[in-house]
Amino acid sequence: MTQTTDRLTTARPPGRPRSERAAKAIIDATLDLLAEEGGVAGVSIEAVAARAGVGKTTIYRRWPNKEALIIDALAALKAPFPDPVGDSIRDDLIAVAQAFMTDKADKKRLDCYWSIIGGAERYPDLMARFTREVIEPRRDVIRAVLRRGVSSGELRADLDVEVTLWLIMGAVAQRARAHGTGPMPDDFGVKVIDALMAGIAAR
Repeated sequence: MTQTTDRLTTARPPGRPRSERAAKAIIDATLDLLAEEGGVAGVSIEAVAARAGVGKTTIYRRWPNKEALIIDALAALKAPFPDPVGDSIRDDLIAVAQAFMTDKADKKRLDCYWSIIGGAERYPDLMARFTREVIEPRRDVIRAVLRRGVSSGELRADLDVEVTLWLIMGAVAQRARAHGTGPMPDDFGVKVIDALMAGIAAR
């Protein structure tokens, strides 16, 4: 009897733990609502709970409000960002450009991002937090690569790091939004960095 009881006590159901499955369902539901309902206004704890098939208390145990939930959902949506340690600054910049391309190649991701950006004036605190917690850490990776390139002598000593950062991000973001030009070519990031290196590489 003791052995049977021990087995019943320690056995776990197959698959993901229930709490992990619930968290994923909540995140997925939040992203679906952001993409389908036109942005932040279309997301509510009630709507997320209904779509995820959980109770509101399940959500509130993890997130204090919908803004915190949206931030975590957007962070989960982003592709893992590299920690560039390539053989050259060019290789490192190509790696980060490719990561941005992955983010921008998926329509659902784009719909979610632009819904947040489009509502920046109505939800300035949410936009500020999204920028601080999700976007800035990725920008900091690029800044670190560029500064390392200056220090190593691979890039110009007078390089404007912030302008160069925006040139990389802007090129990928605008290409992703361009209509009628087809999907972003796989080598677009390489071409952007090579064109940029022609101007920023040390002579």
